[in-house]
Amino acid sequence: MPVFKPAGDSAVVVVFGDGIDEEVNRRVHAVVRAIEKASPDWLVESVPTYTSVYVYYDPLVVSYPEVVDSLKRLLNARVEEWKGRVVEIPVAYGGEFGPDIGFVAEYNGLTVEEVVEIHSKPLYRVYMLGFVPGFAYLGGMDERITTPRLEKPRLKVPAGSVGIAGKQTGWYAIESPGGWRLIGRTPLKTFNPMESPPSLVLPGDYVRFKPISEEEFWRIHRESDGG
Repeated sequence: MPVFKPAGDSAVVVVFGDGIDEEVNRRVHAVVRAIEKASPDWLVESVPTYTSVYVYYDPLVVSYPEVVDSLKRLLNARVEEWKGRVVEIPVAYGGEFGPDIGFVAEYNGLTVEEVVEIHSKPLYRVYMLGFVPGFAYLGGMDERITTPRLEKPRLKVPAGSVGIAGKQTGWYAIESPGGWRLIGRTPLKTFNPMESPPSLVLPGDYVRFKPISEEEFWRIHRESDGG
């Protein structure tokens, strides 16, 4: 059974588990879709995470107990599962695009080529977006390339950089500080605040990485920028 917790004076957290698990994450996104479909007049926003949903409401319209009762009714209703899209993300691995790929290989007793093969093989699930706009947290990475994050984060990570932190992989949609081990970069513009939705992928989607050359990177980069 999910657990309901208050978050300040205008949000409810619905917790479904405490670990990274695909079935738990499916329940999270099913509830988000049910909430958005119902679209109650008190709803401000619903935000999915790995294992929970933050439901922000207008406290001038509804009380915390009323929101919880409403959410319980939605949870009891049958929600149609959304399969999600499969999005291919081209990635240039290593070199200036992935300065940490050598460390990832050495740490795991692999060659750089093996890291590329292992990383680009799975179909990854987009569990959530955060900590900066469009940052995609992906589940399903092979544990053979598990690598600790940097001891001292970089002040600037280029937009599109693909990284590894522990058992997770994902990419930086915008330039930002970050402590993930960078193994490659995509030339695609994966976040655009002028579009709706602004992110190229959404929670519940699936991602497959496609290795490309440096030449392909710059060609796609120019096309993505409209040049």
